[in-house]
Amino acid sequence: MRFLISCYLRVRLEGVENIPRDRAYLLNFSHPNWVDPMALVAFWPEPPWVYVFGPREEDMRTTWRNRLIYWSDLSVPFKPSKSDLLDTTRRAVSVLQAGNVLSLAGEGRLSDHEGAIVPLQDGSAYFALRARVPILPVAIIGTRWLRFGKPVTLRAGKPLDVTGLRANREGVVELTNRLQAAMDELLADVVGEPPPGPFGRWLTDIFNERPWLTDPTWDPAGSLGKPPTG
Repeated sequence: MRFLISCYLRVRLEGVENIPRDRAYLLNFSHPNWVDPMALVAFWPEPPWVYVFGPREEDMRTTWRNRLIYWSDLSVPFKPSKSDLLDTTRRAVSVLQAGNVLSLAGEGRLSDHEGAIVPLQDGSAYFALRARVPILPVAIIGTRWLRFGKPVTLRAGKPLDVTGLRANREGVVELTNRLQAAMDELLADVVGEPPPGPFGRWLTDIFNERPWLTDPTWDPAGSLGKPPTG
């Protein structure tokens, strides 16, 4: 995956000194494009393994993207219908308790602008508090529009400690607010770029889904669900 991405993009990692090396953590990343989780898995330093939290389709063995996710065995699936919240929480927490990294797009959807994210859902904070692991905020910069040779930066901020917070509504809200501020700070100096040529625009949007632009009934909370209040 690293080889394939490097054939088209120039990816670099910034803030390596902030990445925990001696324990599991939840990685909350900004999400301008479909390629973001693949770039994280391909270029993030190991160990430990980076697992990706994402929606599960009815048959993950259809289409090449789903086949890649299915074959990698690095996905932690959830149902967008929110019909499996208990199982979803168990799977997410078990990945972290096993000493791995769980990466999650906390916005619950694609962001529309290079240097800004939409308000975060509370899944990242809830999973981190349940597993008692820190959250590492990571901004993915440069993927909103893809063109040949485009520089892409994976910018890691300082980990957010969960000490003193409980996995209840108050703790989730406080940690989510801290995470939102950290993500905004990482993206503060980022400016948008104009769209590329026809091929770059096609590659950018080939797998991007933005139903909120066409469906007024789309519910952003449905992508990550709401944690219990107890």
